[in-house]
Amino acid sequence: MSEATLGPSASAAGDAVIERLALLAALLRALGTRVGMAELLSAHRALAAVDSWSRADARLALRTVLCSGREDLPRFDAAFLAVFGDGRVPPDGEDPFAALGSVVREVLPHAAIPGAAPPPAAEAADPMAMPAAWSDVELLREKDFASYTDEEVAVARELIARLARRGPRRVSRRTRPSRHRGHRPDLRRIVRSSLRTAGDPVERHWRASSHRPRPVVLVCDVSGSMTPYARMLLQYMHASVSARRRVEAFVFGTRLTRLTQELGGRDHDLALERATAAVTDFSGGTRIGAALAELNRGHGRRVGRGAVVVILSDGWDRGDPEVLDAEMARLRRSAHRLIWLNPLAAHPEFEPLTRGMRAAVPHTDELLAGNSLASLEELAVILEEI
Repeated sequence: MSEATLGPSASAAGDAVIERLALLAALLRALGTRVGMAELLSAHRALAAVDSWSRADARLALRTVLCSGREDLPRFDAAFLAVFGDGRVPPDGEDPFAALGSVVREVLPHAAIPGAAPPPAAEAADPMAMPAAWSDVELLREKDFASYTDEEVAVARELIARLARRGPRRVSRRTRPSRHRGHRPDLRRIVRSSLRTAGDPVERHWRASSHRPRPVVLVCDVSGSMTPYARMLLQYMHASVSARRRVEAFVFGTRLTRLTQELGGRDHDLALERATAAVTDFSGGTRIGAALAELNRGHGRRVGRGAVVVILSDGWDRGDPEVLDAEMARLRRSAHRLIWLNPLAAHPEFEPLTRGMRAAVPHTDELLAGNSLASLEELAVILEEI
């Protein structure tokens, strides 16, 4: 239906809705919610799918498509109230956009508010550049975990959860039905379909190879030297255990502790509380060789052959380097790949000079820096290519 058919009043109402939705998206971005063009288009479709004259239906529809987490709900409520008001009819002579202007200008000083007067020429001549929605994320990618604030930790949590979903896969012995010509004929389906053609196998059916998740073992150092990084690495371990199957999680200081069950579940804070209560050697000494010996002998069946083992440690070891060398060799023989993440490797002049790293490096397939989101993204790429 064209705008001419709808009439000028309907067209003006549609333009007003578009302006309000654009302002709502801008205000949500300023408050810290990720809202891009895709979410804005989804908001338009959501309003078209419900009774837009109902304030409650419109609010729920917009909240569904514009909020991606619990932390976005109070921001949406504040932004919706600022942009669309509280639903009451203003008395004669009262500016319906007065409250909107006062609230929005606190966050978006140069936002275009429907019905409001344009800003003075002096202010328009020197506009303040607003950062893009992904600018904070780009800054966090290269920032060291040790210098994260509590707010940055909360922002990085969602990004870490996305990286944790990416894991290695391997070809399974089981096959699956395929529409395309495969390496193996599906004899069972061929015989079954031949019953429709008097026993003649006219139709051909095939089976193709399938893939299954490859086991992953995460072993994190929680000694005193790793304290600045342990918080973020435990977040990555929890996200990996929650997002993918066949993931085992261990931590060690002076002894090895299995945390797979404690880190299970979607509640991040509750999982970390359980993990903290289960570990008794946080911020203590480090005995990497003894921890790997317990991993090889006490959890060898649980780890299994063909797993990808990821060790997250700075390599400062108080134990015997010969024990570490022997246990790393044993672990390497049973693992598919052995990857070591060392936060100190982020320094351009890093060299594995500590006795722990000298004993471990000959047995590792990859040595990465586990100090930032960029290094975890590099790990995710390697895991997907295995």
